[in-house]
Amino acid sequence: MFEKELQKLTKDNLLRRIIARSSPQKPVIRIRGRRLLNFSSNDYLGLASHPEIIRAALSATAKYAFGAGASRLLAGGCILHEKLEREIAAFKQTDAALIFNSGYAANTGIIPAMTSGDCTIFSDELNHASIIDGCRLSRAGTVIYRHKDIAHLKTLMKKDSSKRKIIITDTVFSMDGDIAPLQELYRLCQEFESLAPGSVLLYLDDAHGTGVLGKGKGALSHFSLSPQPWLLQMGTFSKALGSFGAFAAGSHDIITWIANTARSFIFSTALPPCIIAASQTAIKLLKKDRALVDRLWANRARLTEGLRELGVDISGSETPIIPVLTGSIKNAVRLSEDLFQRGIYAPAIRPPSVKEPRVRLTISAAHEEKHITRLLKALRDCRDAFAAGKKRKIKQPG
Repeated sequence: MFEKELQKLTKDNLLRRIIARSSPQKPVIRIRGRRLLNFSSNDYLGLASHPEIIRAALSATAKYAFGAGASRLLAGGCILHEKLEREIAAFKQTDAALIFNSGYAANTGIIPAMTSGDCTIFSDELNHASIIDGCRLSRAGTVIYRHKDIAHLKTLMKKDSSKRKIIITDTVFSMDGDIAPLQELYRLCQEFESLAPGSVLLYLDDAHGTGVLGKGKGALSHFSLSPQPWLLQMGTFSKALGSFGAFAAGSHDIITWIANTARSFIFSTALPPCIIAASQTAIKLLKKDRALVDRLWANRARLTEGLRELGVDISGSETPIIPVLTGSIKNAVRLSEDLFQRGIYAPAIRPPSVKEPRVRLTISAAHEEKHITRLLKALRDCRDAFAAGKKRKIKQPG
């Protein structure tokens, strides 16, 4: 039925293939029978395979069984769910929190729930696809502002006549690795809120910031900002915390409203207790051992220093997400394939995920110095092979 469409995807180097590991999620993984250094994972703190998290999941399964069997509103959740929500609220310093089944489910449920009545959404142009889809599902008027451009955002907001204005942004942009200007966004919201209380809401997708920024507490802590009644944070357990699922953290009123109106929460079976126990343990580990975050940033510093020595432009990255722009889709695919042959797993990222093709590198606290050295050598070899014309003609990284 879709033969022609698939042929075109193949011709344009846009056909994706599902990749399956035959090993745990670690810095060294096995794919297609090969051992590879993994520089594509969002497991920033290396917790996905932590023995304490595995033990907690097994213990919860033995006590509460596996399947939840129903939605949260039909007692599908157990006391572990309630306890985790209290712990998340304390961790994010908010009144309350609510667990969702994934970051995608959170954004596509929360955004429509927040947009009842006369409101307009203002969304950063590089926001994640789940935010874009949440805005579409909301059917609210959506205005796109230029990436991180506060002056442009303010101009657009002043022109808008709706009673409530909702600003939505990623804190860490997942393909470029840069950080949203939260201090400026925060001040802008304060300005509008002072003129008309209840007229603005700031929604932060902290999926790639939780466990990474602010000593692990996230983007608000990174900028020394306090939670506010007009601010809602979303985060995930599936990245730096090495588990699965997501959460919203904010005021009692907002969280209660979302629990009663977010369709992805109301109509989804609750996460299994073992996953909740894993997330609880991940937070305990993060609070107990902040050295995990320090190691992550030390590894990032080693990698970015090496990339600069190679002449690679890291394109404004400020986090463990580091894009290597390649200039074309073909170059991105070829660079990824050549790295694979050298024992490095770093997939090509292509449209529609991004406008500019790239190989997206992610670094972890679990990577060792020898892993980083080997990645840099592989990139150098790819560059030299291109320059000498001995291999397929791939563009020099950067």
